[in-house]
Amino acid sequence: MEHNCGFINDKKAFRYRAAAIIVEEGCVLFARNDEDDYFYSVGGAVHMGETSEEAVKREVFEETGLNYEVDHLAVIHENLFIGSSGLDGVDFHELTLYYLMKSMGKRDFTSQSTTESGAKETMHWLPIDELDKFKAYPTFMKEYLKSEHSGIEHIISDERY
Repeated sequence: MEHNCGFINDKKAFRYRAAAIIVEEGCVLFARNDEDDYFYSVGGAVHMGETSEEAVKREVFEETGLNYEVDHLAVIHENLFIGSSGLDGVDFHELTLYYLMKSMGKRDFTSQSTTESGAKETMHWLPIDELDKFKAYPTFMKEYLKSEHSGIEHIISDERY
């Protein structure tokens, strides 16, 4: 059995994730599920013994059914937040490596994924120039996608208060 790189101890948690930045036709791909009232990045937990690059490819395939290729590591995100849904009130420290994926030039696919808790998950193409109209995490994505970048960015978000 594969194990996620992370733990919950009392009401504190650490999670190591790999996530994708997939941009097609002026839109960025986000996920959403039946339990939460917000959009979130496509990706998930890195498993023990798995590289973050292997994890992002696996997660993207699981969520979209497509084999996107990695372009490059774009963002190292340290995210401090309070959990919701089944993890309500848990104080999270999350480390996510965001990979920019190579464009496929299309936005059509069917996805049949579920969250770890079993909620139905759906994929949504959100227009980059209208991201501020959506409750979408990570919040840095709105500004990040509006400008050119070179190298790897390190972003720290503290949304606990």
